[in-house]
Amino acid sequence: MEWGMANRMAQLIQSDGHALFLPIDHGYFQGPTRKLEQPGKTIEPLLPYADALFITRGVLRATVDPTKTKPVILRVSGGTSVVGKDLANEGITTSMEEAIRLNVAAVGISVFVGTDYEKDSLLNLSKLVDEGERYGIPVMAVTAVGKELEKRDARYLALASRIAAELGARVVKTYWCEDFEKVAMGCPVPVVMAGGPRTETELEVFEFVHDGMQRGAIGVNLGRNIWQNEHPVAAIKAIRAIIHEGATTEQAQEIYDAEKNN
Repeated sequence: MEWGMANRMAQLIQSDGHALFLPIDHGYFQGPTRKLEQPGKTIEPLLPYADALFITRGVLRATVDPTKTKPVILRVSGGTSVVGKDLANEGITTSMEEAIRLNVAAVGISVFVGTDYEKDSLLNLSKLVDEGERYGIPVMAVTAVGKELEKRDARYLALASRIAAELGARVVKTYWCEDFEKVAMGCPVPVVMAGGPRTETELEVFEFVHDGMQRGAIGVNLGRNIWQNEHPVAAIKAIRAIIHEGATTEQAQEIYDAEKNN
């Protein structure tokens, strides 16, 4: 691995081999999502506990202080919205030159395996990997499911994750599912877990994060289950303890309860 690539990967994945990515890229297809109306204010108290920020170039430039940030994973795919015909019909929206200009640690792109736009999204990933490898910038592939949440099973996610790795993604972001070890073991590059829609309780989040870590994930890429929580700092501290300190779900709940009462 070239020095630049290795350096950027080390910025993302910490010395313990684990990572907590904080995504705030939701607006690229959802618009001003609840509690992300002012992303700069949302992330300010959370940044100290995140290992990297997953974000679009527009929000990065407009809301993140370049002197007080964390490594950036730049969202470079898009072109669709929740009111459009098909979320899977994404293209590459941001050039690698722009990524270099913004001094990012990685770029991220969604792939839509099993949709009408499967080939397009996978070729977009391949093109991005070619450009990223040329400049030493890792690509994180996101195994998106659009509005079809029933696709979140081990068979589908293992397929999508493996294809993303085969095409050159250095990291894969995918969903937690039952039998998650089948996903992680079948993917030869690091896997981080996505959160999806906010869960009913914090404990549900702690349980799936802990389970996924035990079954082969290296960390998480969690947004709404952190910053839509009524106590976001408590939530990210508890999740960080699971990822980097090996905390149990019960210990994470104790951290959350103690922090929210401060």
